[in-house]
Amino acid sequence: MPVIFKRKQAASGLAAVVSQLEEAVAARDGDRTGRAFTAVMKGVQSASDAERISAGPRLAALLPAFPPTGPRPMLAMAAGFCVERGADPVACAEPILDAVHRDLLDALEFARRWTAAGEVGDELPEPDEKIIDDALPARLGHDAYEATRLALAWCSIQDWQPPALAVLCRSAEVRRRHASTLLPACRDLAALQQHDLKCLAYALAVLDDEPLVVLHKPTGTGFEVRIGGIGDNFQLHTLLAHVLVGGGHVPGTPPSAQSVHLATDPEPARGRTAVVATGTFELLAPDGAPIWNEGLPDDIPVVEGRRLLVLDEPTYQRSWNADRFFPHLPGTAEPARVLTPDETRTWYARTSLGNGTRRPS
Repeated sequence: MPVIFKRKQAASGLAAVVSQLEEAVAARDGDRTGRAFTAVMKGVQSASDAERISAGPRLAALLPAFPPTGPRPMLAMAAGFCVERGADPVACAEPILDAVHRDLLDALEFARRWTAAGEVGDELPEPDEKIIDDALPARLGHDAYEATRLALAWCSIQDWQPPALAVLCRSAEVRRRHASTLLPACRDLAALQQHDLKCLAYALAVLDDEPLVVLHKPTGTGFEVRIGGIGDNFQLHTLLAHVLVGGGHVPGTPPSAQSVHLATDPEPARGRTAVVATGTFELLAPDGAPIWNEGLPDDIPVVEGRRLLVLDEPTYQRSWNADRFFPHLPGTAEPARVLTPDETRTWYARTSLGNGTRRPS
C-alpha cells in the first residue's frame, strides 16, 4: 500500500495549524476553514512523525463536521497518512470509516437514480466530476445540493481507499468493528464496474482469529487451523503448506523459508521481491469447486459453523510471487489440533468427497 504523501524534511507547527482548522470549523467560517485546511495539508507533509501521531486523531475527528460537498477525502488522506506514520488506527478509524460507508451508500444511490432516469441500456458514467452540471438535478430528481453530494460520492469514492486501508491494515480491532458493515456496500458498488475497489474489498474481507477445518484428501486426514490477517489465498496456500507439510502432518515439499517470512513478518514489507512460492495443493470447496488462489479466505464456505476447505493433489504446477497482498498486514496460520478419525469422517461426510477413507499407497 503506497504512502499517501511523500515525506519532506522541513519542520512545521502542525499542532498549531490543526488548532486553527478546529476553530474555523467550529465557527463555521468558510474562508478561515479554507485557509486552515490548506495550511494543514502542507503541515502534514512537512511535520515530524511525533507531530503526526498527535494530529491524526484530531484530523479524523473533524471529518463529521466537514460538509459532504467539501474536501473530506483529502482530510481523511491527511489523517490516514498520520496513521501510516504512527498515529493510533483505532482512534482514527471510526470517523474515517463512517465517512467511507456514507459515501459508498451515496454512490450507490447516485447509480440507482442515474439508471432510473435514463433510457434502457444507458450506461453509468465514469467517476469524473465533469458529470456535475446544470442538468444533474433534473437527472437525479432532487435539488442541486443533493445531486452534487451524490455525484461527488460517485466521483471520489476511490479517494477514500488509502485512508481506509491505513486503519484497516493496522488493526484487527478496527476490522472487527467496521468490516461487516462496509463490505456489502463496497461489493455492491464494485459490481457496477465503474470503480476499482479491490484493495478496499480485500481489506474488509480479511478474517481474524478464524477457525478453519482443513481436510487433506490424499491422506484422508483432517486438521483445525486458526488463521488471521491473510490478504489472499496465495498467502493462505503458503501458510497451510508451511503448517501441514512443514509440520510433518502431510507429505510434500514445504514452502521456502523466504516465502513463509514474507507472508508472516510483523515488519511491513519494503518494496517488491523476486521470491517465488510454489503451489503444494489444489484448494477445493466442500462441493469440489475450486477455491482460487486469486481469491480470499472469505471465499471458503461455512459448513456447520466452520469454514471447510479440502486440499487435494495439484492438477498442475503453480507458482507466484511470494510478496503478500497487504504489505502492512502479516498473516498467521496456527495449527489448533489434528482431528480424530471419527471427526474427520464426520467432516468428510459433509462434502461431496465420500467418507475420507485413506487412499491405498
